[in-house]
Amino acid sequence: MTDNRLKGLGTALITPFDKEGKVDYKALDSLLEIQIDGRVDYIVVLGTTGEAVTLTPDEHRAVRTHIVEKIAGRIPLVLGLGGNNTAEVLQRIRDWSEELKRDYAAILSVCPYYNKPTQEGLFRHFDAIAKASPVPVILYNVPGRTGVNLQPETVMRIYNANPHNICGVKEASGNVEQIKHLIELSSQTGLMVISGDDGIACELMQAGAAGLISVASNAFPKEFGAIVREKNEALQKQFDETVRLLFKDGNPAGIKTVLAQKGLIENELRLPLVPCSEEVQQALAQILKQGK
Repeated sequence: MTDNRLKGLGTALITPFDKEGKVDYKALDSLLEIQIDGRVDYIVVLGTTGEAVTLTPDEHRAVRTHIVEKIAGRIPLVLGLGGNNTAEVLQRIRDWSEELKRDYAAILSVCPYYNKPTQEGLFRHFDAIAKASPVPVILYNVPGRTGVNLQPETVMRIYNANPHNICGVKEASGNVEQIKHLIELSSQTGLMVISGDDGIACELMQAGAAGLISVASNAFPKEFGAIVREKNEALQKQFDETVRLLFKDGNPAGIKTVLAQKGLIENELRLPLVPCSEEVQQALAQILKQGK
């Protein structure tokens, strides 16, 4: 099922913390307005980039409630909702069912991590989630974090079993040939293939991807909107070094460095994540001075 509202640029939103390590709601409000002003198409709430796994249940509830109220329906929201315990994910879906139907266009559900399930296990996991979710599901393949690669044929098997409730897949494998193969397999269906990598967004858009879920657009929404909508290769190339540095010391350490250097947030993460090295911070600062 294609949801045209979720085509284009989506921002994987960070969660800002103050110097005491608490959620900084003032900074969060500013970031949300920057996304609106930057004309992003939708926002992904409390995904990996949002350090969701480090929030307490009360904090998680408070952050998502705050964002829903602040956005007030101006653009669609997608909620990160996944895990490596299928039963627990299904329970959260049941518990949050009314909230999901009221507030979110879709959920983004990452492949189970650490367990390293087979392709059959991945199929059964996502098939159960699709059948339980009251809103469409975007699958999320990021083997560099999860340790398992969701194969294109498995994606299509999940979609074909649930064509009315699987709307897309965020592909962050970094394997361009695999992603292009998936785009080809899905070309006659309602499945959206969404780039999960800022650095190859333009190439994948040219190959037929439906959009990008971006980390960099936290700080550069207008620029990455142009890369996605205009398939702007020259602009993509200008950001090659920036994107490389954003992920050199892990995500969201890089993007939080840039946002802090822009004076928008404190450069605070929750353990086990830590800020970028001094070397990376200086390199990013130099790039910002150059206007990139």
